[in-house]
Amino acid sequence: MNKFETLAVQHKDSVYRQMIRACGNREDAEDVLIDALLKAYQHLDQLRDAEAFRPWLAKIARRVCWQLKEREALMPVLQLSQFEEEGREIASDQPAIEVQIEAGRMKALLQEAVRQLPSQYREVYELRDLEEQSGETVARRLGISLAAMKSRLHRARAMVRERLDDEFDK
Repeated sequence: MNKFETLAVQHKDSVYRQMIRACGNREDAEDVLIDALLKAYQHLDQLRDAEAFRPWLAKIARRVCWQLKEREALMPVLQLSQFEEEGREIASDQPAIEVQIEAGRMKALLQEAVRQLPSQYREVYELRDLEEQSGETVARRLGISLAAMKSRLHRARAMVRERLDDEFDK
């Protein structure tokens, strides 16, 4: 396995998970990841440090995702004239108001659950899950071992899950 293949295999799953959140669905995330890997391979000579591969690939993938979203955003404009010519009405692509309200409630509940974590767990959770820093970086930044970071992250996730479960059981 060459250097690129090794790095790609090591980091593709992490970047794919980020792209699911950024793109909004698995199909677009897969397409974006493939495009990003191709661009990374084509420009591998620009990578100075193998340690920076994952953030570099994630940055490329985010750009590809944004480009995809921009193209998707233009599609309604292009289709509008065709619809008007055919005399058809255009349905709204906005989620129902109930869905928007529930999404806002879920976001607020998650933010509150994270805010209520004890500081040692909140720091790990925010750095690792919200800022998407590597485990090694988080451990080094907090001055703790990787095992301690993993343990705190596991506990923080469990506390957040428990808090959300409690809210939804009400």
